[in-house]
Amino acid sequence: MAQLKQGLESWLNQLNGADPSLKIRLQNLNSLADYLVKKSVWIVGGDGWAYDIGYGGLDHVLASGRNVNVLVMDTEVYSNTGGQMSKATPIGAVAKFAAGGKPAPKKDLGLMAMTYGNIYVASVAMGAKNEHTLRAFLEAEAYEGPSLIIAYSHCIAHGINMAKGMEQQAIAVESGRWLLYRYDPRRVEQGENPLILDSRPPKRPLEQAMYSENRFKMLLRSKPAEAKELLRQAQISVASRYHLYQYLAARNLEEEAPLPANRSYSLDHPAQGNGHGTKPQGNSSDATAPLP
Repeated sequence: MAQLKQGLESWLNQLNGADPSLKIRLQNLNSLADYLVKKSVWIVGGDGWAYDIGYGGLDHVLASGRNVNVLVMDTEVYSNTGGQMSKATPIGAVAKFAAGGKPAPKKDLGLMAMTYGNIYVASVAMGAKNEHTLRAFLEAEAYEGPSLIIAYSHCIAHGINMAKGMEQQAIAVESGRWLLYRYDPRRVEQGENPLILDSRPPKRPLEQAMYSENRFKMLLRSKPAEAKELLRQAQISVASRYHLYQYLAARNLEEEAPLPANRSYSLDHPAQGNGHGTKPQGNSSDATAPLP
């Protein structure tokens, strides 16, 4: 763009005594030059907005098919309003409105977005894999359509040493509590699976990862029996989610059998239910025979 504006200004300087109408047109073009650049549109918000109170609007934008990028800074809690529980809060975490630990699993926003099939979706954690985070942003920007990046964001409400926030992100990924993946619809056109699971199998015990944060540990002190049960449920949820993504990422699209081909029906076919009472022609037994 800078080269275009520089070229227009140079051209204008050489038009001394030239056709005034041409000079006016070039001046108008120069004033509009900034609008000729392809715009990169990014919507940035937190998990309270994306998972919860603003989800309807987010879903509407993603379903529009427009070339817009969405970045969700997922702190797993309403950070700006005092630490209230959101649908992104993981099971067992203590927050406002969940003093006894959140009893339900976390909403899987990324998986829900993938069901549309035409949205680029990525889950990233810069403290675990910064190159993976960078690749996801580059791919989302290059994708001609809606994209959604969900970024793990450590928060003071987690009850951690904020100076070691990046380390906590790595711990969350190593335990399987936070998955790294990319879903790129463009891969389908090449006959490839659109989902790439970038997380390796968990190598750190979930219990160790959860109790490295006070939001989980405080329940262990106040209600140890409930904390133990929620930990058990969290282990089942984390393992189930990892195996689900592992299964989806291992699908071979070329080996999947196609669905039966569509059949063409005439307007007077009984299956159309035209309401005219037209009897099917041919052998009456054919009308009651099941379709192959």
